[in-house]
Amino acid sequence: MRKMNLPNKLTIFRVILIVPFIVLLLGGNAGWFGENRLIVNWIALAIFIVASLTDLLDGRIARKYHLVTNFGKFMDPLADKLLVCAALICLVEMGRIPSWVVIVIISREFIISGFRLIASDNGVVIAASYWGKFKTTFQMIMVCLMIAGLQELIPWYAVLTEVVMWIALLLTVVSLIDYLVKNREVLGDTK
Repeated sequence: MRKMNLPNKLTIFRVILIVPFIVLLLGGNAGWFGENRLIVNWIALAIFIVASLTDLLDGRIARKYHLVTNFGKFMDPLADKLLVCAALICLVEMGRIPSWVVIVIISREFIISGFRLIASDNGVVIAASYWGKFKTTFQMIMVCLMIAGLQELIPWYAVLTEVVMWIALLLTVVSLIDYLVKNREVLGDTK
């Protein structure tokens, strides 16, 4: 059995970080940690940021040192989706994001995953687009702003968070349309 390389270890680490992230975020909101809600939120935010940064790091290391594996190709995007979806669902529970926005974002992820599966079955690799990268960046910023929850301290914070949410939502839809239009031949019946 081969040893797991560093990028794959970082991906697994990202998945593992989801558990303490959820416990701290929801536990802080539910009062499990007493009066330390703000501190617990900030620790959850730090975990989310570290987990997000491992995504950048594992991909760069894998490409630079030619450590791309089938496991990494499968697990890396799955780990990203698990992290973002877990954060979004927690934020719905906390009342910080409308559920319909999360439904749109998660639906896009399911559609693209299914689309990539069909493409893979036809021997086509669908690379990430710039729209998809912008979407991911704005979703991560949105999640961070919502977790930090500084609207009580900074008067314009709620407006900033709302604007970033709408940009992330728009980019989610635009990136979905971009993927479907650019790769529409994948949905053909030929194999």
